Amino acid sequence: MCGMPQQPPVRSTPARPSRPDASMSLLNNVMDHSLDDGYAEAAARKKADGTGGMPKTLRAKLGLAVGLVLAALVVTVGAAQARISAPALAKEREELIDRIHQQTAAADKLEDSVDDLRDDVSARQREALKDGGTGQGDLVDILSGAVEVHGPGVKLVVNDSKNASQGGDGDPRETSGFADTGRVRDRDMQRVVNGLWESGAEAVSINGQRLTALSAIRAAGDAILVDNKPLVPPYTVLAVGDGQRLSTRFQNSPDGLYLHALQENFGIRTSISVESDIKVPAAPSVIVRTAEPSTRKGTS
Repeated sequence: MCGMPQQPPVRSTPARPSRPDASMSLLNNVMDHSLDDGYAEAAARKKADGTGGMPKTLRAKLGLAVGLVLAALVVTVGAAQARISAPALAKEREELIDRIHQQTAAADKLEDSVDDLRDDVSARQREALKDGGTGQGDLVDILSGAVEVHGPGVKLVVNDSKNASQGGDGDPRETSGFADTGRVRDRDMQRVVNGLWESGAEAVSINGQRLTALSAIRAAGDAILVDNKPLVPPYTVLAVGDGQRLSTRFQNSPDGLYLHALQENFGIRTSISVESDIKVPAAPSVIVRTAEPSTRKGTS
């Protein structure tokens, strides 16, 4: 039977088994030759010449002994000086801590005294603002911020953008010194408060800080100050007044539309709700710029 000549099957020759540590040849080489050949040769030559190992002559031994004694002396003197100076340093530290505690206590007493004097001045100012018999005393107290006010109103929360980040690519909002276009600025809160006043608010506070006709909203770095008190976001604005009417008028006012534009363009987060009863605290102190005695007509 004729046909194509068949090729002999290809058979593979079994490979020689490899060493288990073949993959660690570099590590084996390092371990087998831990000492460089040059160092080994030098050590063998010194050993053959008799110059290696410990000193053999008396002079060399004395030199080694003197060196060891000097080293031990230096270590001993250093330890003794450290032991001597340790109590003095510890004493100075304790004295400094005591002085800090004393000055802190003195500062706390002065702060308490200032608070007491401020409360006394505020009480005297509130008494001076009362108008006996004319029926205008309560109104004066409310308008001046001398008393706590509660009633229906609105709660407005203003917060920075979730994606607030540094830089603004030259946007006009950077002219106030802030670097982040997604942050609430002092002038933003000024417009919010003025818009609430214009919409009919009778009393306004920001984060528990009562605003009066003499209040100032300013910036110090990245912080917003209300009457020199730094506030942190979110800024919760409470306004006492006719709740629904106050909310509608504010949202339709130019300042309310400005706040809405901040939300749309810069991601400033805002929320407003009508509340049945909110409380606005009294101002920390009522400043009377000018005062004149009232002229009353006597009764005959």
